[in-house]
Amino acid sequence: MHSTRSIEVLCLALAALVLIWSGSIVVETGPVIVLLGAFTVAILVFRARRFFPGRTRTRLLIESWSMVVFITGVLWLTGGSRSPLLNLYLLPIILSALTLGRLVTMIQVGVIVLTDFALAALTPGANVLSLGFASQVVGQLAPFLLVAYLTSTLSADITEARERIENLAQTDALTGLLNQRAFNEVWQRVHEGAERAAGPYALLLIDMDRLKVINDSFGHEAGNSALTLVAQCLQRSIRGTDVAARFGGDEFAVLLPGATPEIAEQVVKRVRHNVYKTTLDLRSRMIRCSVSIGIASYPRDSREMREVIATADRQMYRDKELRRAPGTTASA
Repeated sequence: MHSTRSIEVLCLALAALVLIWSGSIVVETGPVIVLLGAFTVAILVFRARRFFPGRTRTRLLIESWSMVVFITGVLWLTGGSRSPLLNLYLLPIILSALTLGRLVTMIQVGVIVLTDFALAALTPGANVLSLGFASQVVGQLAPFLLVAYLTSTLSADITEARERIENLAQTDALTGLLNQRAFNEVWQRVHEGAERAAGPYALLLIDMDRLKVINDSFGHEAGNSALTLVAQCLQRSIRGTDVAARFGGDEFAVLLPGATPEIAEQVVKRVRHNVYKTTLDLRSRMIRCSVSIGIASYPRDSREMREVIATADRQMYRDKELRRAPGTTASA
């Protein structure tokens, strides 16, 4: 944001320097000074904290178009389309391309083209219908269109790459679920919201049974397939407002905002059912997976996050031990 705002200062500084060094191009000194002063005030207003707070795009639109207006005024007072300051139009174009997207940038370029035609048409002796006039204008404005296209394309690529990096930093590469760090950030916000509203939530810790057996018998690719299957079953079993994550290895977690203990029990049943009914085809053998699940409810089990997850962890290992006990069936 600071780098884009500096474009306005650069625009003002370049205009002022050229006008000072080449005083002969100024048609009327008074209006130019007024225009420079007005744009200086505008820059100070743009930098004020109360100028459209929280509405970055609106502020950038106003800043970008104000630069176009300022430059057009400077050109009008310094020779029109023949002014050496014509290339100042590149600055608002770059600002729009970097921050506002290709559509806004192309609209801005179109307005600049029409403005340049108008300034050229008002030049004494100009024949706007001649081929020479058209080729001159096209030659002047072609770099603007090229810069707008290349800069907006580069900006879009950078934005996409940043989003991919942020997504990779928050998700588990194998399952596509949130990773533990991102899950903890979401959980912290949900916990604080529950404290303020005195509302409940539930936390499930889930451990896949006998993943080591699958890895040893069929290879790690089969184990990865089993983990992906469990992740897909979790996503099918929860609401859109719930959050699922992989903690690493064979461990998963599910956060159920606003869920009572009774709702959490229903989710657990859905998870068990969906995991068990989905078979894994490994070397022509149909393998059924299963999971051990621990439940903790806020505020029933504790009001401290550390105790909530500790309770869920104890319940999960208790469930796993019960499933391993003689007389029980633990399906791989």
